[in-house]
Amino acid sequence: MSRTLTTSLREQQHPLMRQLADCLEGVWRSHLNLSPYHIPDELGYVEGRLEGEKLVIENRCYQTPQFRKIHLELAKVGQSLDILHCVMFPHPNYNLPMFGCDLVGARGQISAAIADLSPVSPNRTLPDAYREALDATPKPEFSQPRQLPPWGEIFSEFCLFIRPADSQEEALFLQRVETFVDIHCRQAAIAQPVEPSQQSEILAGQRYYCTQQQQNDKTRRVLEKAFGSEWTDRYMTSVLFDYVEYLA
Repeated sequence: MSRTLTTSLREQQHPLMRQLADCLEGVWRSHLNLSPYHIPDELGYVEGRLEGEKLVIENRCYQTPQFRKIHLELAKVGQSLDILHCVMFPHPNYNLPMFGCDLVGARGQISAAIADLSPVSPNRTLPDAYREALDATPKPEFSQPRQLPPWGEIFSEFCLFIRPADSQEEALFLQRVETFVDIHCRQAAIAQPVEPSQQSEILAGQRYYCTQQQQNDKTRRVLEKAFGSEWTDRYMTSVLFDYVEYLA
């Protein structure tokens, strides 16, 4: 899977997706002790057809002492659509937010770019250390902000959702995402397990994040057209946005 991901699909996608995928993996390796995370072989690399064009999905997953799963997905539909999707799923015994980002490219242009460190606490606020670190970094301005979906209350006030206007704004987005992930990994590296009473709240927050993300109709429609509703439901609930039901 890694051979295909690095030499095939990633090289064929929009340059920002290739740069972001490389950036994410570079930051992870700098701060975290990565090991492979197993997903079913039939869901790691998937091929299908969408409106007459070939659809390819490739997944790479890691785990660390702090993160149950770190998921990076790349997808391509012919020459018309490129997708990058990433979520970092913390173990529920650490008070860490959910990092997520997505890029969607249509015919050579990035139409949507979103990234956030989403809180899982009952009061929907990030830990103080995250807020202080983010407030201390320059916040770039973009000319084409986009509106969050109706289920977007899971995102923080630092959420970035834009349509990059040009290569300069693409570079600014990449820089901001690198800042998010660098802060996240540094905080995770020094994080201490929380008390058992807090773990159930974190678990509930992660579950809510995932179930809200599963409402993304655009993702579901694309997958259903290519693979059917049963496969799509399995993929969205077991690969894209899975969550643990209880503490181990």
